[in-house]
Amino acid sequence: MPGLTLNNISMRFDLPNGTHVQALRDVSLHLAQGELLSVLGPSGCGKTTLLNIVAGFLAPTSGEITLNGHAVRGPDAERGMVFQEGALFEWMNVRDNVSFGPRMAGRSKSEYLPEVDRLLEIVGLKDFRDKAIYELSGGMQQRVALARCLANDPDVILMDEPLGALDALTREKMQALVLTLWKETGKTVMLITHSVEEALLLGERLIVMAPRPGRIHKEYRLPFADLGAEMDLREVKKHPDFGQTREEILSMIWNMEEEIMGHMETAS
Repeated sequence: MPGLTLNNISMRFDLPNGTHVQALRDVSLHLAQGELLSVLGPSGCGKTTLLNIVAGFLAPTSGEITLNGHAVRGPDAERGMVFQEGALFEWMNVRDNVSFGPRMAGRSKSEYLPEVDRLLEIVGLKDFRDKAIYELSGGMQQRVALARCLANDPDVILMDEPLGALDALTREKMQALVLTLWKETGKTVMLITHSVEEALLLGERLIVMAPRPGRIHKEYRLPFADLGAEMDLREVKKHPDFGQTREEILSMIWNMEEEIMGHMETAS
């Protein structure tokens, strides 16, 4: 089946003292080509573990992931990752960072440089292509990370809290950029965030995960990402359903956190 499919993914971590942590249990979902999914949940619900399994950094204890009909067995250029902090090469300039993947793939400079420059223009860094990474702000570094990911032309873009360290204004601008890139490239995107508001803005599909063992608690299909690709995000937040859905999800996660704390107090 085309797209990304997770079939009964479970993950158990065995600890040195003989106990274990069941991080995920029987997580199943399918993302069609071009879908944008945001993933929310309380701390410890396995969001990042799930993303690392999809990326191929971790092998699940049980279950299978397929992408366009073939099994995911490890990291591959078909799945690109954008981390919370850019994980950029500090000794390279902006252009060399973005072109790193195509160079490693053996593509000729005449082939990849026009595409790299096009991506730098899209993310607003055309005039900064020769700058060192340390000369850039945090928001600009995340733009480089996005462009570097896209330069590899992955089928799926995985994003682990990519905007979490940014100030509010820069974060809003980057949210708008993510939506623009999603619409322009048609890539499948899976984004992990702790922000309910961000998950609403950046997910045409949104799943809320319940904690341990991590599993899908509820799924939403939302209009806000499509709206945000066409209009100012502040206007999107005024949509009558936005505030209502935000409060519903906040209450859901709050109750989960309260339940976790109650279990911890009982155990102690």
